[in-house]
Amino acid sequence: MPRLTPEIVLHAYMRGVFPMAESRHDPTLYWIDPEMRGVIPLDAFHVPRRLARTIRHWADPVYIDRDFRAVIEACAEPGSGRRNTWINDEIVTLYAELHEMGFAHSVECWNGARLIGGLYGISIQGAFFGESMFSQERDASKVALVHLVARLRSGGYRLLDVQFVTAHLKRFGAVEIPRADYRDLLASALSVDGDFYSLPDSPDPAAILQSITQTS
Repeated sequence: MPRLTPEIVLHAYMRGVFPMAESRHDPTLYWIDPEMRGVIPLDAFHVPRRLARTIRHWADPVYIDRDFRAVIEACAEPGSGRRNTWINDEIVTLYAELHEMGFAHSVECWNGARLIGGLYGISIQGAFFGESMFSQERDASKVALVHLVARLRSGGYRLLDVQFVTAHLKRFGAVEIPRADYRDLLASALSVDGDFYSLPDSPDPAAILQSITQTS
């Protein structure tokens, strides 16, 4: 069977389909096209008040694409509340290649020389497809998510796809929409050019919160 290529993966995303493995050490990849799709509306993103306070006092830097490979490998490992992940070695390799091509990005929280949390995803035009996140210190992945949304809003994106809605993501405004509605949103997002680098590395926390006004 021919190897899955980064180009095939990109075309799949543009059609609303994405790959997953059954488990970390299962070599088989499956194409996923959920009947109900999880999205976070960028104009209705919620920042819980305690998290807003955390961000205001967050002294550590938040970088973009400093060590993409380390982020995806951390996301692939078991963590708090998850004994297994869907990220196998082929996904790690494919998305590292997509990063080299400029389509995969990471948002990273650092404490000195130590990566303490972050997330990664795929950026195509005005759509960002969030894949996974991890945290080794309290709130690190949440801080990365807030920075991501601020960056997407600043860069003119129209879609933040989170694939599946969890109780955790609901706190930030994630909702499920039918496949047909998702395809309409995707088509709209692919018609514009999003700028993932619209904000600098580690922007001012006050500016981040000011750009996201929904709190609860």
